[in-house]
Amino acid sequence: MIYTVTFNPSLDYIVSVKDFRPGMTNRTSSELMLAGGKGINVSIVLGNLGIKSTALGFIAGFTGDEIVRRLHNGGINSEFIKINDGISRINIKLKSIDGTEINGQGPHIDSSHIEQLMNRLRRLESGDVLVLAGSIPAGISDNIYKDIMDMLKDKGVQIVVDATSRLLTNVLEYNPFFIKPNQHELGDIFNVTLNTQEEVIPYALELKKMGAVNVCVSMGGKGAILVADDGNVYKAKAPDGILKNSVGAGDSLVAGFLSGWIEKKDYEYAFRKGVATGSASAFSERLATNGEVNDLIGKVTIIR
Repeated sequence: MIYTVTFNPSLDYIVSVKDFRPGMTNRTSSELMLAGGKGINVSIVLGNLGIKSTALGFIAGFTGDEIVRRLHNGGINSEFIKINDGISRINIKLKSIDGTEINGQGPHIDSSHIEQLMNRLRRLESGDVLVLAGSIPAGISDNIYKDIMDMLKDKGVQIVVDATSRLLTNVLEYNPFFIKPNQHELGDIFNVTLNTQEEVIPYALELKKMGAVNVCVSMGGKGAILVADDGNVYKAKAPDGILKNSVGAGDSLVAGFLSGWIEKKDYEYAFRKGVATGSASAFSERLATNGEVNDLIGKVTIIR
């Protein structure tokens, strides 16, 4: 079974506003509400690709209930820990101004809530896959992913980590099966600016030397790089398409890679399917569907 963990789920309110004017009343020209959070996105896309998963994490208030309702209606199993105080986040994504977001804070998570999650994760078994994705709320140690991996280190669980900064570098000694920084996050780790695939490769190799089994670096329209455990470096050129929504594209790449790996246990195929899935989400108003992925997978160019 695949399990995803989202520490700070959200309802993502995605709106377009024509001729946005600060300080004035603006009205939406389109709007969309989705359950969000990186781990949740992975679970949704896995479900779209025909693979079951269980979404774990924390929810609170009426927004938390709505997140669970939307996942349930989408056929996604969830076992969230309910927090009595506060509400889960509402994140506003303003499509009219590319990259403009207003993200909520989310509820306070204390040590008792963390222990409840740890107790749930202790039940994972050999052969299970755990996806740790996204940032963590204020007040939680940035060692939390490391603590989870330390607890599971002898259980035969394959762990995927999609996180930034110390959340990512702290876990490398535990040999995560798959990590996926984007080029900017990779550059931040090493305090460099990375623009091309050739510039990315040496630093991706360094993360592998530090312990990651497979390192994938997403680069938006510039494609992606995979430094794989089979000894190869794969470069992918993203298929052509019109960017409609970048939210969740990286999470979709993770889900597509896992789907491809489960399907064939072949790194090049898994990488191809990951890039196709990330692209399918970027070219759609919603997260990628199986049909959209199948339409794109043959259009992804891979160079070994």
